[in-house]
Amino acid sequence: MSEESEIQAEVEALRERFSDTKALYREVCALLFFRYGITPTASKLYQHVRKGSMSAPAEALAKFWEELRGKARVEIDHPDLPDALKQAAGQAVSVLWTQATDLAREELAALRVEARTEAQSAQAQLQETLQRSSSLEEQLQTAQSKCAELESNLQNLAAELEQERRAHAGSAARGEALSRQTDELKLEQSKSRQHFSAELDKGRAAIDEATSRAAQAERRALQEIDRERTARAQADKQLEQLRGKLTEVERDHHAKVLEANAAQTRLAADLESARASLAESARVTQLQGVELLQALQAVTQHKAEADTLRALVAQFQPPPRPARKKKPIGDH
Repeated sequence: MSEESEIQAEVEALRERFSDTKALYREVCALLFFRYGITPTASKLYQHVRKGSMSAPAEALAKFWEELRGKARVEIDHPDLPDALKQAAGQAVSVLWTQATDLAREELAALRVEARTEAQSAQAQLQETLQRSSSLEEQLQTAQSKCAELESNLQNLAAELEQERRAHAGSAARGEALSRQTDELKLEQSKSRQHFSAELDKGRAAIDEATSRAAQAERRALQEIDRERTARAQADKQLEQLRGKLTEVERDHHAKVLEANAAQTRLAADLESARASLAESARVTQLQGVELLQALQAVTQHKAEADTLRALVAQFQPPPRPARKKKPIGDH
């Protein structure tokens, strides 16, 4: 802890003991001057206390110096001593007290330095002890983890040993089962050999019989092949005759196709001519229809004009004269 921190801690303790601002500043002055050897000032007092206005630490500081001077002044009151001797003796005692105070301050400073050195050494030892303790804890944790790992390995080995025992027991059981199966297989093999010998004899007899049947079948096949060859020769001959007939038929068909194509060409030409004639007739008929329509329109127009002329003639025709009355014959 630094000196400033110590002073501030002491000030906080004094703050709890003294509620009066002036008394608190006075005690802080004494603390700084007598315990720490620091000459108090108004700004330093206010920096540590921070209470009241700036005039409060100044007043407390002035009063502190006044009290200190009063205490430092020693008065020797003796009726037989002259005043000059009294003053000289008082000054000497004051000087002695000041020197004693300075010496006490120096010793206090030395003690503080020694105490700080011892505190720093103790802190270093404490730090080293803490580091050793941390290292020991790490080693302990490492040992515990190794112990746990060894226990886990031991459990795994025990489990593997149990599995090996079970596997060995299973292997022994499987070996016995395999021995029984081997005996059974040997017995079955013996039976199979006997059965195979019997089947082999049957197979040989069947092969001989099949060989005989194959020879007979081969003879029949050769006969069938001869018959097929004869039939094929006859069929080839008939096929050749049919090919000749087919050639003649194709030739006749080709001639008929040519005639049919010529007839179709003629019919197509006639059809095209008929279509042209029909188109011409349709065109002429259309023209005649147009002319007839125009003639009808002209007749209608002439008829309308004639009606118009009749109406005009009727309008401009003079009215008929009245007929004269004939005199009766008897009037003469």
